Amino acid sequence: MSPVTQSFRGKELKPSESLKIDAFSVRIADLEGVELDRLHALSLSVGWPHRAEDWHFLRETGQGLVALDEIGRVLGSAMWFGHGDSFATVGMVITSPRLQTLGAAQWLMKRVFDNLPGHDLRLNATRAARRLYLSLDFQPEKTVYQCQGIARVPTAGSPTEAGSDVRTLDAGDIPAAVALDAAGFGVRRTALIERLFAHSNGYGLFKNDKLNAFALCRPFGRGHVIGPVVAESDADAVAIVRPHVADHSGSFLRVDTHMHNGEFAAFLSHAGMPVFDTVLTMSLGKRLADFYEGRSAGPKTYALASQTLG
Repeated sequence: MSPVTQSFRGKELKPSESLKIDAFSVRIADLEGVELDRLHALSLSVGWPHRAEDWHFLRETGQGLVALDEIGRVLGSAMWFGHGDSFATVGMVITSPRLQTLGAAQWLMKRVFDNLPGHDLRLNATRAARRLYLSLDFQPEKTVYQCQGIARVPTAGSPTEAGSDVRTLDAGDIPAAVALDAAGFGVRRTALIERLFAHSNGYGLFKNDKLNAFALCRPFGRGHVIGPVVAESDADAVAIVRPHVADHSGSFLRVDTHMHNGEFAAFLSHAGMPVFDTVLTMSLGKRLADFYEGRSAGPKTYALASQTLG
């Protein structure tokens, strides 16, 4: 169908196929001072599931920057979460569709680097963002499998090992969980684990009264997310995730894991959480111990706290 031709003072007017409507500048600001509803609108604009409450948790846990236009609209964001003096995870790197082809994400990331001199960094990249992070010298590590769906308790399952006891966790278990998480993740995340305990329900696997595995579960996005999950074996990981699945049977549940085969991965699928999508863990600087090939002994991170937190 051809464009409608109109007339004005006897002259025919035919609309052009394109129209440049604006030119604008963007400035950086601290994410702390931005209203939650504006941050929530940004993540909604790119189809991310985060609620305003999830943004609140992240803002209270880490630091971040936003890109604002001349009238204060939020057009981009980037956050980081420090652990110790030299390591941080990076996440919530979002640019609105309006800016995605204009180099805004790289501009934001370079401001993140300015705030983290000398740090080793880790992030989880969507397929669309991988080229950006490769250009910034991030190196691929492992695939993260985003497993989600309506939870159901599998009828079959391995019995808990004799002498083991699965029970709920409380604040008194935080020091043991911090130590176990550090052994699995590769760096101590004391402040993060403390905050996650305050917002989560947890189950732990105890052997001779020692915490050998744990899994936390908290509200997130469309329902709940289980993570982190730290255990020494697939069977132990299943044992501490199964009670969370039972607690949320019939509801939306999500697990982000590097495990693509074995008993734990099979359990997630049978529990109503097949693989929905994937992202890629990438690192800049020192590679943490949990990614070394052939590492089999000791605790492992079976599920991330989240894609943003690692």
